[in-house]
Amino acid sequence: MAYSRSAGLLSVAVLGLASALAMTAPSRADDSIKTFSKKGAFADVKTDLTETIVNRGLKIDYNGNIGAMLERTGADVGSTKPVYKGAEFFTFCSAKLSRVMMEADPMNLGSCPYVMFIYESVAKPGEVTVGYRVPGSRGDDASKKSLAEVEALLDGIAKEVVK
Repeated sequence: MAYSRSAGLLSVAVLGLASALAMTAPSRADDSIKTFSKKGAFADVKTDLTETIVNRGLKIDYNGNIGAMLERTGADVGSTKPVYKGAEFFTFCSAKLSRVMMEADPMNLGSCPYVMFIYESVAKPGEVTVGYRVPGSRGDDASKKSLAEVEALLDGIAKEVVK
């Protein structure tokens, strides 16, 4: 009986500790997206973003129009609330940086392609947000260094667009 009681107390203690850690640990979602904003027309900032990516010698593999998809499918899912005036994403890779990060750790394939996005929300017309998915930091030092280089590229693109 004493064993069951101590096991029960241990379970309560572990559950309490896990709950406390969950409340104090930073959310991964907070670290996985980085954004910058600027006043301007969506179309102009989109042009700046695409040109900045291309001018760095990168090829945009795909441009998705999330805003149009949400507008088109809203009624189908029971919503008529507009979210964006414009919202798109772009995928691309750097052959050089991607090779280095995947040679450092094959699992880094999950960070490719790179994703950057742009939106103007209905709630803040005239303010355009540019952002990217942060590739994260994992693996050994070589892996972390290669992922930091990818993040520096994305960060540089975003900052150039909103300057």
